[in-house]
Amino acid sequence: MILRRLLGSAIAIVLSISVWSIAPAAQAFDNPELLPTIQTPVIDLARTFTAIQEERLVKDIETFETETGWKLRVLTQYDRTPGRAVRKYWGLDEKSVLVVSDSRGGNTLNFRVGDDVYKLMPRTFWIELQTRFGNLYYVRENGEDNAVLDSLAAVKTCLVKGGCNVVPGLPDEQWNLTLISSAIGGVICGFAGQYRKPGEGFAWQWALIFSPLWGILFFAFGIAPVVTRTQELLPLLRNCGGFIVGLLVAYLVPVLGQSNPSEET
Repeated sequence: MILRRLLGSAIAIVLSISVWSIAPAAQAFDNPELLPTIQTPVIDLARTFTAIQEERLVKDIETFETETGWKLRVLTQYDRTPGRAVRKYWGLDEKSVLVVSDSRGGNTLNFRVGDDVYKLMPRTFWIELQTRFGNLYYVRENGEDNAVLDSLAAVKTCLVKGGCNVVPGLPDEQWNLTLISSAIGGVICGFAGQYRKPGEGFAWQWALIFSPLWGILFFAFGIAPVVTRTQELLPLLRNCGGFIVGLLVAYLVPVLGQSNPSEET
């Protein structure tokens, strides 16, 4: 199950890099008759939200805009779209973030981001945001409504704190990848440190020679994604533990294998 979800996440990343933009349908047409006659920050043409959810979302967005000045807007669509007409309707500008939810594509979420927002959250942030909350596995398990709400929560968190390079939070799939990377780094370090002569002990010189390889796996892919996305100590301690276990297994298994025959004789 874990491998299946990891594979799905990898596929979603590839697709998102190639199609990242506001939903193509929203750019291709200009259909203003689908717009409400009154101003509202949420246009739910796909009926993604319940009436209560939409009411709460509208109040939350309006309160956030009043308190911070950042303009968040949500458009859900399926077979109908107002297209480019939303730009004039909402007056989208440099301080705007438009979230478009459209289940017709491989990824349900797309974003239209103003220049001032880009200064705080770069393109890589929006690609990660799209792949984390808009992929089909996440939507299947949590629903299209929560995909939109969770992505908005991440955007608001980063706007309030003055910007983010990565999406806050560490989902299980990503934590599993960092743990696996940490353990593999430990295995490589353990193999490199195996003694070459009896009684030599841990071969630090060889471990240092191979440090670019296990160091990248452990520090760049095992530790960095954790410390940049969460302040919790448990994921960090688990990854360090995975590295140590991998190191000990790779280093001690050959030693124990060589000691057993001598004990039998």
